[in-house]
Amino acid sequence: MQNTYSLQVPQAKSRILVVEDEEGILSLLEQTLRIAGFEPITASTGAQALTLIRKEEIDLVLLDINLPLLDGFQVLSKIRQTHPSMPVIMLTARQDKRDVIEGFNLGADDYVVKPFSVEEVIVRINALLRRSAPMDDEKVLTLGPISLSQKTHEVKFHDESVALSRTEFNLLQLLMENPRRVLSKESILKQVWGYDFLAATNVVDTYISYLRKKLHRDGYEGIRTVRGVGFQMRES
Repeated sequence: MQNTYSLQVPQAKSRILVVEDEEGILSLLEQTLRIAGFEPITASTGAQALTLIRKEEIDLVLLDINLPLLDGFQVLSKIRQTHPSMPVIMLTARQDKRDVIEGFNLGADDYVVKPFSVEEVIVRINALLRRSAPMDDEKVLTLGPISLSQKTHEVKFHDESVALSRTEFNLLQLLMENPRRVLSKESILKQVWGYDFLAATNVVDTYISYLRKKLHRDGYEGIRTVRGVGFQMRES
């Protein structure tokens, strides 16, 4: 099937870290990102990538799984320890859905399976950067003990700050914008991830579980499962 994706030049030049040990793919992605208006930074090992993340301002990471010594899963785990909200797209030649699920369990925001079209990669990058961009307004959502600032991307449980990844934040925002409304998994996939290519996986369940672990406390259990339908968020 022929791809219908098109390259979209971003409004501002974002810095994209490409972590890939195959020289040909690394060069292709670097050239493609530069043509699309991004500023690519490259690394061929996990250790190099982690050093660059510590020293440079990075807007998004394209991270291959099959890296030497320190694989992509290990790198992602370390990124999430220091940069919980940094957007990360995993690259892999593996077809096993268990690898996709493991990546999301570790906090990946998206996944691209090789062989891929460069147009698809650019579309995924643009979609994730749009979802990750801070809001210009001061709107604060409040539901029960939880408040969420769209401008600062800060979430609080009562007065205590709660650290969320970009995807966790986007999912929570969607739930809080629709209080008491039951949202289907398909609807959540399209609105949070931007498409439904993972409809056969449990990525939504995984991220709901993440939110519950961080927000269900002190008697609050407001993120509900409506069996056979989807999820809703309530005041208590």
